[in-house]
Amino acid sequence: MFPEIFETRPIRLWLDNGLEWIVIHWGDQFEAAAMPLLWLLNSIEAGLLAIPWWLIIAFFTGLAYLATRRWPLPTVVLVSLIFLGVMELWEDAIKTMALMIAATITAIVVSLPIGIAMARSEILRRVVTPILDLMQTMPSFVYLIPTVMIFGPGKIPALLATIIYAAPPLVRLTDLGIRQVASNVLEAAQAFGASPRQRLFGVQIPLALPTILAGINQTTMMALAMVVIASMIGAGGLGYQVLQGIGRLEVSRGILAGLGIVVLAIIFDRITQAFGKQLQAQIGVTGERS
Repeated sequence: MFPEIFETRPIRLWLDNGLEWIVIHWGDQFEAAAMPLLWLLNSIEAGLLAIPWWLIIAFFTGLAYLATRRWPLPTVVLVSLIFLGVMELWEDAIKTMALMIAATITAIVVSLPIGIAMARSEILRRVVTPILDLMQTMPSFVYLIPTVMIFGPGKIPALLATIIYAAPPLVRLTDLGIRQVASNVLEAAQAFGASPRQRLFGVQIPLALPTILAGINQTTMMALAMVVIASMIGAGGLGYQVLQGIGRLEVSRGILAGLGIVVLAIIFDRITQAFGKQLQAQIGVTGERS
């Protein structure tokens, strides 16, 4: 046994009491600040549920064709979405999709500015990188505890936990993509009189777009990976079906809902990857920059 050097109970009590104090004195303020996220999630969910199923299938099938200009991927998307409907998973899949889209949109809004700032400041990168490491390695159940204590079970803590889990890849890849833009390209832009702002938005970000899109792809996949855990605190959707399958020992329910999550992952992963390759071809980026 490792020897007890000092009593750790006071530290744990200090942490627990500190969080309880925050809940008592700042809980209402935190809930008010998170209301836009809840509005975003509910709006996306209501909007998707209001759209006819055939129109959603047609949209994603068409999007897959635009991304590839070939029929294999659109066929896979069409069959996959029909599978969700036939297996009576459509509404749950839409709820899961809404959570994923809301988390991805919020992660993009937050992560892109941070990634850009990191690319332009070495000090900021040294500060933010350990935080990103912590966000990615900390078990998701750990940061579910304070979010549930502050907001209670429901969609808000589920969405916040998903954002925390899914945002780091986009921050890292935005930073990486901008830093990897060739120095001679930046020097040429500077020689033509471009300001730092013009170089950023006219040169660096466009050339970094394939890498940024890869970050969005990873963020989307990680958001989908959180749906089962998020369902434990009230997110609903396919994750809740998996949870019910575990609780009731219904293998079929769990397998079908799990396949539904896989279907959504395949659709979004393949479409975003295809658009990324298309973008690379358009701007002449091969993935190797000097």
